[in-house]
Amino acid sequence: METSKNQISIIGLGPMGIKIATLYIQQGFQVTVFNRTQAKTDPLVKLGAKRAETVREALAASPVSIVIVHNYGVVNELFSSLENDDVLSGKTIVQLTTGTAQEARLSETWFRKRNAAYIDGAIQVAPEQMAQPDTTILFAGNTDKYQELLHRLTILGGNLKYLGENIGAAAAMDTATLSYIYGAAAGFLHGALIAESENFDVKEYGNIIAEIAPGMGEFLKHEGKVIASGDFSISQSPLSISVEATERILATAKLSGINTEFPEFSANWLKRAELAGYGQEEFAAVIKTLRQQA
Repeated sequence: METSKNQISIIGLGPMGIKIATLYIQQGFQVTVFNRTQAKTDPLVKLGAKRAETVREALAASPVSIVIVHNYGVVNELFSSLENDDVLSGKTIVQLTTGTAQEARLSETWFRKRNAAYIDGAIQVAPEQMAQPDTTILFAGNTDKYQELLHRLTILGGNLKYLGENIGAAAAMDTATLSYIYGAAAGFLHGALIAESENFDVKEYGNIIAEIAPGMGEFLKHEGKVIASGDFSISQSPLSISVEATERILATAKLSGINTEFPEFSANWLKRAELAGYGQEEFAAVIKTLRQQA
């Protein structure tokens, strides 16, 4: 039986949008899909989805619409024609488009002016990792509305993180986690250069990184607690040890004749903190010098 509880519209059919639409179809939802390139809707229509010819038609078809397009510029283009339209009144928008906290705030304001509820989200995995127990998705927005949507949202993944009513929180946390991801990836790539320079198996290097990653995760959890508490007294290891390590990485790069940008960057960060007098504090004390640059 078709009810409003099992109706949902998906606006945007990139790889993630297609995956999301497929998941809802598989769970028996009546799914309406829209994409500016209409041919992308064809495989989903064959699976049972309804094709919307316009964004307005997609919004009208369901009480809840998930928007997942390339960026907020595309969002603005798609919805600009609805500036004075009442189709959004009483609807709920789940925004999964990647953007900044400021973009999320502006978007919420725009939709609320048109009497639509608005939840912002940030997916932390690739399409093939969706709908798993450990699939992490960040959400922010009205608490009651989020709770109302949970039966729909849990279809997407098992590790949903509600960050509160500050609508910019999910986007801000997304940029924070991406900072870690790309920082770690930069270090990984430099390590691969070292592996190549010493003629050992880069594949095995990747395996070793995967094995030590959980331990590093625990260390970073501890450092997060240190920063939150403001107590940088040593409980793990002093910053000075890491200063020596980054200088050793830089020296190795110079001796090997490989790119030195990453170790120069990391050694500079840590050395500045040591020179500021934090060498005998926790590694996380580096943040105190970084704050001074703001």
